Amino acid sequence: MATNKSEKNTFLELSIQINLDGLSFCILNRTENKIVFYHQKQLNSALDPVNLLQEIETIYQKQTALETTQIDKVNLCFCNSFFTLVPRNLFVESAAASYLKFNTKILQTDVVAHDELPNSEIINVYIPFTNIINFFFDKYGEFEYSHHMSILLHKFINRKTENSITVYAHNQKNRLDLIIIEHGDLLLCNSFKIFAKEDYLYYLLFTAEQLQLNPQQFQLYLSGFITKDDEIYTLLQDYIQNIAFLPLEDDLQIDEGWTINKSEEYILLNTF
Repeated sequence: MATNKSEKNTFLELSIQINLDGLSFCILNRTENKIVFYHQKQLNSALDPVNLLQEIETIYQKQTALETTQIDKVNLCFCNSFFTLVPRNLFVESAAASYLKFNTKILQTDVVAHDELPNSEIINVYIPFTNIINFFFDKYGEFEYSHHMSILLHKFINRKTENSITVYAHNQKNRLDLIIIEHGDLLLCNSFKIFAKEDYLYYLLFTAEQLQLNPQQFQLYLSGFITKDDEIYTLLQDYIQNIAFLPLEDDLQIDEGWTINKSEEYILLNTF
């Protein structure tokens, strides 16, 4: 059970993941390294920022622990395809919107943000949702927010592996986030909309072909919304030699009464 304001004697950290088609909330007792609250809401279809905010407001009305718990730190993560990567030596903050205009429709009301990836020469430029930022600012004051691809890149680029080339495929319902690393250097990072299992295989194999990668040689790691029982996994086995599920490297404990699929919430748990 999350800690009530009158009972608080520990450091509590709240992480929120905002997908267009889903929302996740998790409170970590940093003192005990234990998750003490979790709530996930999957939506039937992708929503715009206005309707997403209405869903968030409804969740706060129904999940009283979110209202009654005194939070010490907030992490907000936006999961969307409105991003682009820029080399650090070419990045000009005042021109941030210009990097996005070629692959993302930018409205006059949009605010452009960027994440600087630690130990990397990469800047991730993206569009957050200002109405949602304002909602949480009104509740908690200043807090940190980031883009989901920044979380994945930081994790994968710094992950030690024996393979010269490693392919990471992170699955989020109808989207494939594909990241390819060679000896710690980023070869490719992209996000693809998936409508069928064949789309998944096409994007993966086409990307490998363009980079002249042999499907019988590179290591493919899967994470997110995928299991060995999925049709996608069965299909991949016919074409990819080395497939493994990304091992969960966190040491977070889960308080009694809460159930979390750590693979599905890979991004959320790595915001802590």
